[in-house]
Amino acid sequence: MPKTVFLGSDHAGLNLKAALVAHLAAAGHKVVDLGPTEATSVDYPDFARLVCRNVLDTPESAGILVCGTGIGMSIAANRIGGIRAALCVNEYLARMTRLHNDANVLCLGERVIGAGLAASIADVFLETGFEGGRHQRRVDLIESCGLAAPL
Repeated sequence: MPKTVFLGSDHAGLNLKAALVAHLAAAGHKVVDLGPTEATSVDYPDFARLVCRNVLDTPESAGILVCGTGIGMSIAANRIGGIRAALCVNEYLARMTRLHNDANVLCLGERVIGAGLAASIADVFLETGFEGGRHQRRVDLIESCGLAAPL
């Protein structure tokens, strides 16, 4: 089922983000590229915040964040209440983070994986639903920690 997908990167993730924008649009998703558009050095927390704000404001949407390794984006995104961001390097991790953690933001590293694998990971992430059940209780516990910063 097509989704609204918000994408953002820093300068180190620009090329992979562009490849994902094209791939996801071709797959029928509503793709919103929130930048940047040039390879000039930028601060990844700014784009993590922008993507996460849009995900939280748009029901049934997802976010994809790309930097050099995916680590910085993951850390920045997970500081925002209501966001469950996962750094994934294969399809299995993408499937499990949706099934068990109801992740709403996928983080990827351009220097870690290629465009083909990234597209496959994104497809699995967007196609997999949350399993609920015993996992809902755990997601609720994550959300109740109260450690995440408000937007």
